[in-house]
Amino acid sequence: MTDWQTALAEIKRGTDEILPEEALIEKLKSGKTLTIKAGFDPTAPDLHLGHTVLINKLRTFQQLGHNVVFLIGDFTGLIGDPTGKNVTRKPLSKEQVLENARTYQEQVFKILDKDKTQIRFNSEWMDALGAAGMIKLAASQTVARMLERDDFKKRYTGGQPIAIHEFLYPLVQGYDSVALKSDVELGGTDQRFNLLMGRELQKENGQSQQAIVMVPLLEGLDGVQKMSKSLNNYIGITDAPNDMFGKVMSISDDLMWRYYDLLSFRPLAEIAELKAKVDAGANPRDIKIELAKEIIARFHDDAAAEAAHQDFVQRFQKNAIPDEMPEVAVSMGSDGIAIGNLLKEAGLVASTSDAMRMIKQGAVKIDGEKVQDARLIISEASESVYQVGKRKFARITLTA
Repeated sequence: MTDWQTALAEIKRGTDEILPEEALIEKLKSGKTLTIKAGFDPTAPDLHLGHTVLINKLRTFQQLGHNVVFLIGDFTGLIGDPTGKNVTRKPLSKEQVLENARTYQEQVFKILDKDKTQIRFNSEWMDALGAAGMIKLAASQTVARMLERDDFKKRYTGGQPIAIHEFLYPLVQGYDSVALKSDVELGGTDQRFNLLMGRELQKENGQSQQAIVMVPLLEGLDGVQKMSKSLNNYIGITDAPNDMFGKVMSISDDLMWRYYDLLSFRPLAEIAELKAKVDAGANPRDIKIELAKEIIARFHDDAAAEAAHQDFVQRFQKNAIPDEMPEVAVSMGSDGIAIGNLLKEAGLVASTSDAMRMIKQGAVKIDGEKVQDARLIISEASESVYQVGKRKFARITLTA
């Protein structure tokens, strides 16, 4: 293959769609150093593996020698991205956005080369645009055009309110491409409308239109919903190594290959070999261990990955209780405390109903012994190790 064909093959790995592919090919054939843009609204303080699918693709372009712009949407974050929302999203405060942006910058360089990455904030040009410029920008599109967007259309036909400021979001995202003169913009499949808006506004401003590379949304640990902190089905890139390892090991064998395709840096031929091993009878658990170690090494280091592996073996393959765990003191009052309330107060479950469910599944243990009675009342002062599921432990001291 020629250089541009090799580059295209690398770019297309784990990619959902390229719009239009011919435009990207033309840009690659030119041999020019391209400006690659991806925007992230700092709506939460930490990134998870779902975010890294896009960042990994930025890394690919970086390794191919192109200029990567990691765009922090401190201005768009104040608007609130309406993508996929059936209600108006509450905008963040300026203080929240700036604090989250600070942590984003610390985290992305676990994947990207810091010396070859531009960090930009879209407030640089949006603040300068001013009210008159924003009105001019808004005049470039119609309400009918905005209602072509799927989530806006659903809300409109369903009688759900759409705030006027939400129409500004795709316009601002599109204008970012004009300000940066981007050659390629990366985004998730849910961002299609916004990404195409960038092409439209570049054309209106007499610029060469960007190519669009869309990556799929990574499913969370449940294998159904997209990875999200609000759904508690995520693996955070700042998670402790042991937590990361346990979460990766909890995914299904089928989902494991999806994670390999979108998260692993292994060559595709190597992943194909791993699939062949499983087809030939190898235990998928062992292949999943390799994935867990690769991810942990990326965000921590090799030693942390190996230590997490050994801890997993000790805890789950040998049913051992870990040496270190949170220590919690809980007051049981004069009448004792119900097991569900105890687990909730100790932070081992989110609610008493969650505790009841885990007990019925046989997933709650006290000093290694399963709790059989969901109505158990503990009325004596004691110190014991409580376990919920495979990963949650706490040494709880009960006091009257």
